[in-house]
Amino acid sequence: MARPVVAIVGRPNVGKSTIFNRVIGDRLAIVEDKPGVTRDRLYAPGEWSGKSFSIVDTGGIEIDGEDEIMKSVRMQAELAVEEADVIIFMVDATAGLTHADDEVAHMLFRSRKPVVVAVNKVDNQRRTDDIYEFYSLGFGEPIAISGAHGTGIGDLLDAVVEKLPELEDIEYDDDVIRVALIGRPNVGKSSLVNAILGEHRVIVSDVAGTTRDAIDTPFEKDGQKYVLIDTAGMRKRGKVYETTEKYSVMRSLKAIERADVALILINGEEGIIEQDKHIAGYAHEAGKASIIVVNKWDAVEKDEKTMQHFEQHIRDHFLFMSYAPIVFLSAKTKSRLQKLLPVVDHVSEQHALRIQTHLLNDVVADAVAINPPPTDKGKRLRINYVTQVAVKPPTMVIFVNDPELMHFSYQRYLENKIRAAFDFEGTPVRIVTRRKSEAD
Repeated sequence: MARPVVAIVGRPNVGKSTIFNRVIGDRLAIVEDKPGVTRDRLYAPGEWSGKSFSIVDTGGIEIDGEDEIMKSVRMQAELAVEEADVIIFMVDATAGLTHADDEVAHMLFRSRKPVVVAVNKVDNQRRTDDIYEFYSLGFGEPIAISGAHGTGIGDLLDAVVEKLPELEDIEYDDDVIRVALIGRPNVGKSSLVNAILGEHRVIVSDVAGTTRDAIDTPFEKDGQKYVLIDTAGMRKRGKVYETTEKYSVMRSLKAIERADVALILINGEEGIIEQDKHIAGYAHEAGKASIIVVNKWDAVEKDEKTMQHFEQHIRDHFLFMSYAPIVFLSAKTKSRLQKLLPVVDHVSEQHALRIQTHLLNDVVADAVAINPPPTDKGKRLRINYVTQVAVKPPTMVIFVNDPELMHFSYQRYLENKIRAAFDFEGTPVRIVTRRKSEAD
């Protein structure tokens, strides 16, 4: 199910990133850090009052001079207008209402998007009266908050979830593989879509997706039905999207939510940049099957070891996604294009793979016999049994005597043994440790 997107916008230095960190750290139910996933992320999934959404921080733009300030303000507001379902408009109680705030407000009015005004830095009772001038922005009652003290965050999220839309997914049969093409601008997402469809020439129809500018294109190949979810339609106005490509992840995360398989495109000419890891990290955290696709391979000067070196470079940078297969191709020339869909089929199967409980327990028992759990302060982890409780992604629950004794390195060891026995190529495997009594 697609989640609505909430974007935090406002002029520089009003505390957007502070509030983002405060919200995801203190108040949201679904927040998880995984080793190897880049930490300075701009997005987090969460839930408040039973409603799920994704929250995006548009902060952190460096500026020089007044002209650059206004340029940055317009840039952030425009990105929010394009992608968000609800906008948190952040202002500063200590600075009062500024001309830049008015500029943002005018843009947001034209968007007709739901807006919640959050007045930050209301750090004490004396500052409470400072919020009243922000009524003149015309978005209803401003919410007083303090990033420094964490006050008002609950009231802010209450106001946000009241405005969240109910997104409805297009229903597809269970045998349809939904494939999202994600990646930063200019990696060739549109070209790859056209290459895939042009190669097979079996387009069923073009269906407008539930998210703006994401187009669902169903097609069929060798009896298997697919839906391509294309996120490539970034509209360029001046240099906005070239200079802020990291914010294009808002488009990607909507597609990721709806997909079974994520194709993470990398520009073979340019190599890997930090934002490639950001986007891959979102697919990983969402538990989606993933394939790393190196596009524009025709334009790379090669010798007999170029592909091997590039693949190792990817593995070094994407340590958290070692399970993902890598496909080198050229959408332009269609070189190696025929290799892609068989890999999509395979990782989709692994994503939905369910292992019988007795087979899982045999593998884990053998792993424990070969390498018993280490002791911790005289106590040793005892594994009672393991069972798979979900697919997409495959999720295992290991029942033990004390979950605190399960060190992450030993859990990773067990995951590696499970992968060695059952493949699970292309999909994350989630392992949850519980006390045995919880199963009784």
